[in-house]
Amino acid sequence: MQPQMTTDMAVETLRQLRRSGRIRAISLDLDDTLWPIWPTIAKAEAVLLDWLAEHAPGTAAHLGDTARVRALRHEIVALRPDLRADLSGLRRESIRLALTRAGDDPALAEPAFDEFFAARQRVELFDDALPALQFLSQRWPVVALSNGNANVHVVGIGQHFRASLSASDAGMAKPDVRFFHAAAEAAGVAPEHVLHIGDDAALDALGAMDAGMHAVWLNRGGVAWPHEGREPHITVASLSQLCQGLADS
Repeated sequence: MQPQMTTDMAVETLRQLRRSGRIRAISLDLDDTLWPIWPTIAKAEAVLLDWLAEHAPGTAAHLGDTARVRALRHEIVALRPDLRADLSGLRRESIRLALTRAGDDPALAEPAFDEFFAARQRVELFDDALPALQFLSQRWPVVALSNGNANVHVVGIGQHFRASLSASDAGMAKPDVRFFHAAAEAAGVAPEHVLHIGDDAALDALGAMDAGMHAVWLNRGGVAWPHEGREPHITVASLSQLCQGLADS
């Protein structure tokens, strides 16, 4: 396996790419790129259980804890493969299934999901996220491209994005090249002029390369590249490092 790209190499590669003029837009992952996702989901699942305890106590007792809530969510993936790219739909249907099994009114799935979804939007940004968004959006059109269901406007960062594409709305998900191409179209440029940034080695880095984009793998944990063969064009340890390489000099 190839050695990891050093900080100096990443910064210099980004500088060369910026100077080349080939970057005319940015596409950006959200979950685990701008904020850690699992603490957010855990808090939202706890909010869901509290709501169910008040409005559907039988369902709350049947579920018991957030681990069971999550297990039921995974069960729905197998039961409803048609919703695989729709995280909102999967979550809503998992709540409906829990209500039905406990003998509660399945119509409560809608308001219950609304409570979960509102809590899911209360994210805690990584320290480097907001400065990076400000930096990038001042220089290029930025498009959010997420398999999750966060709403950048509700989160409070919508002003930094030209557009925001989610798998739940688009009916397709990374690494589908069509999803990446939709991001390029939303930015108004060809895919080869987009720099895609994300934390997932397969969904973000390999997916972007397959779509003809320039790929930046955000590797906050400093782990080894997990795939054989192709490696991302650029690997950075933080969004601050990314901006350092893309800064005017």
